[in-house]
Amino acid sequence: MYGSVRKMIRLWIAALQFSELFVSTMVHLLYGFYIFSSAVAGDLSLALNELLCKKPNIDTREVVPSETSAANGALPPIVLVHGIFGFGKGRLGGLSYFAGAEKKDERVLVPDLGSLTSVYDRARELFYYLKGGRVDYGEEHSKACGHSQFGRLYEQGHYPEWDEDHPIHFVGHSAGAQVVRVLQQMLADKAFKGYENTNENWVLSITSLSGAFNGTTRTYLDGMQPEDGKTLKPICLLQLCRIGVIIYDWLDISWLKEYYNFGFDHYNITWKKVGVWGLIDCLLGNSGPFASGDWILPDLTIQGSIRLNSHLQSFPNTYYFSYATKRTRKIWGVTLPSSIFGIHPLLFIRVLQMSQWRHPPDVSPPYKGYRDEDWQENDGALNTISMTRPLLPVEHPGRFVKDDSECHPLQPGIWYYKIVEADHIFFIVNRERAGVQFDLIYDSIFERCRKHVFRKTPPTLPNQTHH
Repeated sequence: MYGSVRKMIRLWIAALQFSELFVSTMVHLLYGFYIFSSAVAGDLSLALNELLCKKPNIDTREVVPSETSAANGALPPIVLVHGIFGFGKGRLGGLSYFAGAEKKDERVLVPDLGSLTSVYDRARELFYYLKGGRVDYGEEHSKACGHSQFGRLYEQGHYPEWDEDHPIHFVGHSAGAQVVRVLQQMLADKAFKGYENTNENWVLSITSLSGAFNGTTRTYLDGMQPEDGKTLKPICLLQLCRIGVIIYDWLDISWLKEYYNFGFDHYNITWKKVGVWGLIDCLLGNSGPFASGDWILPDLTIQGSIRLNSHLQSFPNTYYFSYATKRTRKIWGVTLPSSIFGIHPLLFIRVLQMSQWRHPPDVSPPYKGYRDEDWQENDGALNTISMTRPLLPVEHPGRFVKDDSECHPLQPGIWYYKIVEADHIFFIVNRERAGVQFDLIYDSIFERCRKHVFRKTPPTLPNQTHH
């Protein structure tokens, strides 16, 4: 009798797990379709409007900043770096990942990096996007991961004069913040062949918006194995994602990939190059980015973030600021979602699941001193503790602030961090959701970059005195 009861319990648990997987899959597919269709509808509307109004043709290609503009004392660019499943300028038509925030300043760049590629690969792509040339992923890394050493060619860099005398402000959302940290370390390590003069001072400031510094427990809910933070569970949301991405890249529909690209072109897994057997090999997990672990999710586990962070420094001449987001609160000692309607439908289930996360008792904790309660506050994608500043394996210097004014004058080398009531996608894609908070956040970021972050004495404008 007890055996049949246990069997019934296992069946109920399995049914609940499959139901949760089905619901999560449908929610993500519907949201993806919503974003894609919104982009298409926006482009069609724009094209129809231009046709009806019979306006003259205007060259809408992105203008690449010239060397002379910077040499003449122009402000350093602010580079907005997108997160997982993100996109830069030129993808998804006229849709903006940062919901138009780039229009708040005249010198803002929004690079398009691989949306699912590893933090390492994205950092390499970001360097060549700015400096120009063909992306070099490095011989050793490329051989280890089984992809081409060279990738996309940028015939002209978007900021070719970039160096210590012409440093850059970076703003990274989600995994984009960690990409910038890895890039800065690469600059310090002189990791780019042919660029022996790079150093950490090429980066003037890093601002993190819901940055993925220390990993997230969501990766385990989505399908990463908590035992190692590298492999996938046999049946999970990420397995479905993996299959979809492989088929998408294998089909290699040129107009579709121009519209949106996961970033795995350097793996050459198209039908023209690997054929049907190559597709089967990738789907079986014998080759490709998911087999080598050279994709974004292993970097977002707690274990993967610790591996990355063990090689990353916070540098004494760089300014650091972080906005950590959360949509939870404690009620009678229990962490729960802070609202129903204030959380995006894409994230509500995950906010609840992450607030109740318990590390499997039969699995070794990801680090010494790990406690479940430290990781319960979250924004539906990342744990709030992970977004404040680099903490693992070593805590970097940090200072909590309630108001931006508390950190002026800014000191370099210190992570100033602030907690904001918002979910993970509150400040991207859809500007209307955030309302006035959208302007408050981005205005404070851009103002800090322009008025409070200088490595040299800022130029004095007419009728203006600096204190």
